[in-house]
Amino acid sequence: MAVAMVSCGIPTSLKLIEKQPISIPGFFNGSLALNPVQKLHVTPKRLALSGSTIILKASATAVEDGSSQETAAVPTPKVVIDLDSDPEATIVEVTFGDRLGALLDTMNALKNLGLNVVKANVCLDSSGKHNTFAITKASTGRKVDDPELLEAIRLTIINNMMEYHPESSSRLAMGEAFGVFQPYQKIDVDIATHIHVYDDAPERSLLCVETADRPGLIVDLVKTITDINVDVESGEFDTEGLLAKAKFHVNYKGKALIKPLQQVLANSLRYFLRRPTTEDASF
Repeated sequence: MAVAMVSCGIPTSLKLIEKQPISIPGFFNGSLALNPVQKLHVTPKRLALSGSTIILKASATAVEDGSSQETAAVPTPKVVIDLDSDPEATIVEVTFGDRLGALLDTMNALKNLGLNVVKANVCLDSSGKHNTFAITKASTGRKVDDPELLEAIRLTIINNMMEYHPESSSRLAMGEAFGVFQPYQKIDVDIATHIHVYDDAPERSLLCVETADRPGLIVDLVKTITDINVDVESGEFDTEGLLAKAKFHVNYKGKALIKPLQQVLANSLRYFLRRPTTEDASF
C-alpha cells in the first residue's frame, strides 16, 4: 500500500483450524481438505514501502499523497469476494475509506497463494476508494472455486490491511485476536445472525446469511450447507467490519429448495453459527 505504515509487531500469518476431508459438489468443487498434520498458513510477503507514520486519533492523518486533513472516524473496512460477476475470474474488492493505496503488497501476497491478478481497477466515490482485482488460479488460469483458498484470500487481505493500517483492526473482528487495536464494540452473535432463503429461479434458491465474522467462516458455511446435501453453485462473500454477509446460489438435485428444506437449511446454519465453539465431544 502506498500509504503510511507503522511498525507494531503485527503477526504476518494467520492459521485456519484443521479441517477433515469433505466432499462438496456443485460450483465449489475444489478440495476442502487439509492434510491432517498440516494447517493452512497465510503469510503475505512484505514489500518495501514509505517510512512515514500514521497518526491515530490525532488532528491530522497521513494520506497517500502526503497531504494532511482532519481526521474523521476510522472507516469500515470492506472485503468483497464475488463469484458471480465474471465467468472467467473471481472478483475481489477492497475498500477502507480513502486510506488505501495501490495495494501492491496485497497483490504480491495473492501471488504467493498461487494466484494471478489478471486485472486491477480503482474507483473513487463518496464511500471511498474501491480497489478491485480479477484473480485466477496460476495453475489453471480459471477462477477460484475452492472455499479453503477463498478463505485464504480473505484472511490474506485482512491481515495485510491490519499490518499496513493498524487502525483498521479496531473495526475488524480479526482485530481482537490479531490486531494492535481491539474492536470498539462487541457483537452478540445471536443478535447479529440473520438467515433467509428465497426462491430465485426454478433451478436454484438464494441463501442470504449475515453473522459475526471470524476466521474460517467461508469454509464452515459451505460445509454446513453441503452436509445436508444442498449444492452451492456460486455466490458472494462480504466482510464488512465486524460482520460477514454471504449470498449463495444453492440447489437440491438441480432444483430450487422446497419450503421444508429451506427451513432445515436455515435452522442448521443458525444452530451452527450461534454455537461456533461447541465441540462434538461436549455432548
